[in-house]
Amino acid sequence: MIERIELYELTLPLVEPFIISGGTMTHRRSLVVVLHDDEGHRGYGESPPFELPFYSEETLAGARYLLEQVLIPRLMSAGIDSARAAEDVLSQGVRGNRFARAALDTALWDLEAARQGTGLAGLLAERLRVEPARSIACGVALGIPQDRSLDTLRRWVSEALARGYRRVKIKVAPGWDSVPVAAVKQAMAASGIPLTVDANGAYEWPEHEANLRSLDQAGLLYIEQPLAPDELVGHARLARELRTPICLDETLHDARAAQQIADLAGPRVWNIKVHRVGGLTEVCRLYQLAYEFGAELWAGTMPESGIGSQAAIAAAALPGFVYPSDVEPSARWFGKGADVIELTMTPDGHMSVPRSSIDRLVNMERFRATSRLIRVSRAESKSGQH
Repeated sequence: MIERIELYELTLPLVEPFIISGGTMTHRRSLVVVLHDDEGHRGYGESPPFELPFYSEETLAGARYLLEQVLIPRLMSAGIDSARAAEDVLSQGVRGNRFARAALDTALWDLEAARQGTGLAGLLAERLRVEPARSIACGVALGIPQDRSLDTLRRWVSEALARGYRRVKIKVAPGWDSVPVAAVKQAMAASGIPLTVDANGAYEWPEHEANLRSLDQAGLLYIEQPLAPDELVGHARLARELRTPICLDETLHDARAAQQIADLAGPRVWNIKVHRVGGLTEVCRLYQLAYEFGAELWAGTMPESGIGSQAAIAAAALPGFVYPSDVEPSARWFGKGADVIELTMTPDGHMSVPRSSIDRLVNMERFRATSRLIRVSRAESKSGQH
């Protein structure tokens, strides 16, 4: 039984601003929930929407309100402590708000992992009846340089290749696409490492047809989220127009959207972000749909802290995740020793998959230094007092 739920705000400064087509981030601010049961086990979950709605409609302030005022009180009142049993509690009467729901869903998965003495990847693989990988391949995600300099971008790419990343991704937008892609392709020519681009929904069809046709000629592994998130039909059409595979990110917000993509015979490369889809319970549904449709998967990040990244690592360890994922070493985003769980990568671009629950991985000294307690919710005592 869950006796206590703590809600924290976690703030980690970024080494340098991360710029995409919709906005700029200088700090990774997120919400962390910690579930405590009556046997001393703890489960951790993270909610990492951005402060402004340039990636999705959900914001950090909205997620905090929903967790603090609605979802956490509901979970405490329901008296249940498993992700499967909590699904209706977290979703009934709540449209969207998947980042908020993901915090509690992944924390419940982690609580179960702690009880079983295993990791999230092992628990997830057991549910899906597959064998998880022992390590995952890492890809780098490079934003748009603040100075819009091709030299800066080339330097970033050279550094990424030297560190051993297995795939390079650069952000693109109208006015920043064909020229930087050509520069990066030249810099990567001898590496044998694939290049992808991510537009975060910045293009319109047919308004930007020339831009997208140019990218189609660049020999990319795939083009990620070229059109707006609600363009399901548009992405299906674009997948037939271009030779380069189209990858879906923001469009793929739950299993219902994935089923529509399959019904439309749409794109077959899917970026699964655990927190964007509402947690690991929904990942299980998406995984089954992807298998039936023949979609190829990889795990994206927001990026999260090392706490939230554990769910992404667990998903990326599943056999259907065939492309390098955006899970990167902590030092790349926050600097060495700054993350609450320090993620590291081997020289050949791989990251080990943990076999223990998050509680055994968290650096509590770092967590206390970078987080602020917002609320503690306790189970009712027998007398009915809080």
